[in-house]
Amino acid sequence: MNSTIPMDQFYDYLNKNVISVFCGLIINYINGTFVLVFFKNTIFYSDPRYILYTHLVINDMIMLSISVCLQVTVHVVGIFSLSVCCVVLLLTSIVTKNSPLNLACMAIERYIAICKPLHHTQICTVRRTYMLIWLIWTLSAMPAFTDIFITLSARPASFFSTSILCQRLFIHNTWEHTVNDTVSNVVYLTFVWTTLIVTYYKVLSAAKAASTDRVSARKARNTILLHGGQLLLCMMTYINPFISTSLITLFPQNRSTILFILYLLINILPRLLSPLIYGLRDKQFAERIKVYFCCKQIKTQIIPVK
Repeated sequence: MNSTIPMDQFYDYLNKNVISVFCGLIINYINGTFVLVFFKNTIFYSDPRYILYTHLVINDMIMLSISVCLQVTVHVVGIFSLSVCCVVLLLTSIVTKNSPLNLACMAIERYIAICKPLHHTQICTVRRTYMLIWLIWTLSAMPAFTDIFITLSARPASFFSTSILCQRLFIHNTWEHTVNDTVSNVVYLTFVWTTLIVTYYKVLSAAKAASTDRVSARKARNTILLHGGQLLLCMMTYINPFISTSLITLFPQNRSTILFILYLLINILPRLLSPLIYGLRDKQFAERIKVYFCCKQIKTQIIPVK
């Protein structure tokens, strides 16, 4: 770190980095435990619901790791190679868009399981689930690579050999970038919200039918509601600039503190929700997670998958 930085600012950076790294390690440890449970129990391999859930957790771990490393690097190093920054921003953009698309796919899987139970095993196969994950990554990568292509066409080659503070607004800041970002966010989020609303009401209707397993339908309905809550947190990433600008305008003397608190609330803490919302509510995961957190042995009998 630059030696000219005042000591009080140095300790401020140090405290914030320590908090970020500590929270990141704890959350990734918890998330990593759920991923480990998935890979150590073959009973989960054949269930699309667990495959999509584990993909969501892994995606959150990648997003959290990039976010914490980028924050620490910016404070310690300051500026670094623009070409490296472009790669980091590319991956960040992809994993950010992965989350809402994955939530939509999980809602569709629950809808099929409740409303089309006889066709669930034919439609939601393991092979199709992994193909769906590849599709999620492809769709998420399209806007990110478009940003790169726009930058390549708008900037001279020498621009990519410079050093810069690694933030999106310093690189992808043209009118074309704004249009690409706005269109992709509106299209993707509209699709996800429409999917969640339609599947919720379909499952809600199925829960009222006498021929449906009402307990399973109620659980599926609650799960889709939780998807909606988690999607709202995902959307906070898009309105973060507006929130931070408004708060800094009201409290300019607390700019650094405001930005750090918003960083914790929007980028770090939501990554803990996936295991807490889905993993601990699921008997399969909850029973096996005791081995790692409570040092209890799993019962030898296999719990049937619902």
